[in-house]
Amino acid sequence: MLIMILQLLIVLGALWVGSRYGSLALGAISGIGLAILVLGFGLKPGTPPTEVIYIIIAAVTCAGIMQASGGMDWLIQVAEKLLRKHPDRITFLAPLSTFFLTVLVGTGHVVYTLMPIICDIALKKGIRPERPCGVASIASQVGITCSPIAAAVVAFVSISNTNGFDITIPQVLMVSIPSCLCGLMLAATASYKRGLDLDKDPVFQARLRIPEQREYIYGSSATTLDKVIPVEAKRAVYIFLAALCVIVLFAAVPSLLPSWDGKSLKMSIVIQIVMITAAALMIIFCNASPKKAVAGPVWQSGMVAVVAIYGIAWLADTYFSNYLGEMQTALTEIVKEYPWSIAFVFFLVSVLINSQGAVVVAMLPLAYSLGIEGPVLLGVLPSVYGYFFIPNYPSDIATVNFDRSGTTVIGKYLLNHSFMMPGLVCVTTSTIVAYLLSLLFF
Repeated sequence: MLIMILQLLIVLGALWVGSRYGSLALGAISGIGLAILVLGFGLKPGTPPTEVIYIIIAAVTCAGIMQASGGMDWLIQVAEKLLRKHPDRITFLAPLSTFFLTVLVGTGHVVYTLMPIICDIALKKGIRPERPCGVASIASQVGITCSPIAAAVVAFVSISNTNGFDITIPQVLMVSIPSCLCGLMLAATASYKRGLDLDKDPVFQARLRIPEQREYIYGSSATTLDKVIPVEAKRAVYIFLAALCVIVLFAAVPSLLPSWDGKSLKMSIVIQIVMITAAALMIIFCNASPKKAVAGPVWQSGMVAVVAIYGIAWLADTYFSNYLGEMQTALTEIVKEYPWSIAFVFFLVSVLINSQGAVVVAMLPLAYSLGIEGPVLLGVLPSVYGYFFIPNYPSDIATVNFDRSGTTVIGKYLLNHSFMMPGLVCVTTSTIVAYLLSLLFF
């Protein structure tokens, strides 16, 4: 037991140290923990999550090519037009915009261009930017469990099917999308009157009395409306959306898939084929530069996620697979009585490793081995997003920097930051609603 605890501390220590250096370091430093467990303690190495990694590579390549074609600029421009048309509803429309951008592209890193626009609209309308910015940053990550090409969703389906819970991507989205939208709208409602209005905020008003600060806050305007979107960019978006429709169609109607020896083609392979094909079509017909795609933030952040998931999931699988019997003995009674309590485990692990896909890959097999039923695990899927708790994720940090008013903050005591309240409200509500929907449908 002492050795088991010591090895668990090594796993947690590797994750903690890695989190201090960022996502790429998380994967690399997890390798140190893996080396200690395997070469030092002699544990049998687990299985690296190659299937999920291949899906991420294919999806990120497709999204990166679309960004290189200018398609992402068009999506951002469409979102900006909606937001500027209804500036008084920015606290509700901003999170919806960032949420659906993530759902479409499968990564929350596509929203950085939209964040300064959200802040600009709020300032021009006299709305405290912290209100829409805080919940919009949360929404950009919540959308991951609602995207048909996100690693978290695909991994959930693949692992669930392997463990006897026969579920498809559309069935997961049927639960995750409405539940996450309920959570986001409740978080937006809670944020609607959050903090002092700008004209009553003494700190903000003191900054305005300094000419340089006033010029910094109100002297510029962030916008994409002046960009001319070429026809090739719009064509790339249409190809990308068509690819998503094809994936959803095959997932919803498995009989359309080819089969050999009584076994149908796996959806993970379908996603890879469709995404890579769509990327090729964009290169051929949309003037998308592969070099520009590789240099873009979507492709780069996706490859960082690949390394992070590779190291984290392999380390976790090595530890849990070697102590599965002991954990079943210790936890079976608890999860049998309160199966939903696994949501707290998912959330806490996410706080450490900053990746919803990695949480699913690392923890879902353990959850199934403990005897938790598939519908319960689908119901607690929104709880795999917990890395807003410690505000060190790039989207949160970027949002703080984009808010020229200074109202979106990290906080003196680290945890009293602008993302804590909307994050807790959204994840708690989404998990409860998803749990009820899953039990109702399945």
